[in-house]
Amino acid sequence: MIGVLRNRTFRHLFSAQVVALVGTGILTVGLGLLAFDLAGSDAGAVLGTALAIKMVAYVVVAPVVSALTCRVPRKTLLVGADVVRALIAVGLPFVTEIWMIYLLVFALQAASATFTPAFQSVIPSVLTADGDYNHGLSLSRLAYDLEAVLSPVLAAALLTVVGYNVLFVGTVVGFVLSALLVVTAVLPQLPVPSADMTRRRRITLGACELIANEGLRGLLVLNVVVAAGTALVMVNTVVYVREFLGGADVMVAAALGCFGAGSMVTALTLPRLLRAVAVRTVMLGGAVVTSAGLAGVSALLMIGSGRPELLMATWVVLGLGGCLITTPSARLIVDASRPTRRSAAFAAQFSLSHACFLVTYPIAGWVGAVVGHVEAATILATLAILATAAAACIWPTRVPSDPALTPV
Repeated sequence: MIGVLRNRTFRHLFSAQVVALVGTGILTVGLGLLAFDLAGSDAGAVLGTALAIKMVAYVVVAPVVSALTCRVPRKTLLVGADVVRALIAVGLPFVTEIWMIYLLVFALQAASATFTPAFQSVIPSVLTADGDYNHGLSLSRLAYDLEAVLSPVLAAALLTVVGYNVLFVGTVVGFVLSALLVVTAVLPQLPVPSADMTRRRRITLGACELIANEGLRGLLVLNVVVAAGTALVMVNTVVYVREFLGGADVMVAAALGCFGAGSMVTALTLPRLLRAVAVRTVMLGGAVVTSAGLAGVSALLMIGSGRPELLMATWVVLGLGGCLITTPSARLIVDASRPTRRSAAFAAQFSLSHACFLVTYPIAGWVGAVVGHVEAATILATLAILATAAAACIWPTRVPSDPALTPV
């Protein structure tokens, strides 16, 4: 897997991704402390609103920016997004009002919604061999998982010697280094859609590409499964550990670490698995695993199990299942979409996958708090099971190998 880093362009792009992710992770910690400074006990509501704004930015901005910048060189677009993110991070220490947090979070996530799909669309043209691309996808997944584990640790270490406002300096450094690494990479020229295409058509191009292909329609439905599992973990881990298990903060961190560990172990084994098993089988298998994990959470809550090892094991299962879906999804998009529409397809997947969280986050949070956590887990498990069944039905065992054969 590490062999793909011998490719200079990929090595620079992967390094840019890693330092940008670290900067984003540090930003998350600093933003939470800033919200507490401004809102006190209402900080949770502020962060919840900021999270919703983040998802709205992802859903709305990605396809629009992809359409408006389809002829902009990828290097210019990636560097520009990093520069914008760095400038926004510079302004965070000077925030004095809650509405300013919301405004800057929207701008920051809009820039991220520009960077990520553009980054994803470049990699297939850099790693042209199937095996290399699968290894690149696994490394990218590992980078996300390691960021979730290491960034809070790094932020905690910094906070022992500096105030939280200095964390934003680390964020700026991360984005600047990312931009410099992209500048030094030699990126391929990607095909672009026809110049005769209307702006409205360009905005909807990626979604049309996903809907037109049976395999990609299956991916759209599987996004619901990923969102259900991830929302339950991210929103309710602290509640399950502190309220139902009576655990300390360290147990919360351990549970989240188990979720990340399940994903990381899966990412390490996926390149070999994808050489032997079809992408459809792997992804639907991940959906079954995730659905079973969610059903397991519902059962544990229903019987009132106080055994933390069962929760930890279930979190490993949910991390494993989610990775089996998300990591090969880029491979599926590359195989099933046309080169001229690849950037738009990645932007649409980025947007539509995050739209699912606008449904699952409220179910995990509000239904859990108002109705009950058993009911919330059961609803999410039911959603995942129904989505898995739907994906298996609409995604045939055999699909056209040539995207041009798929009607648009």
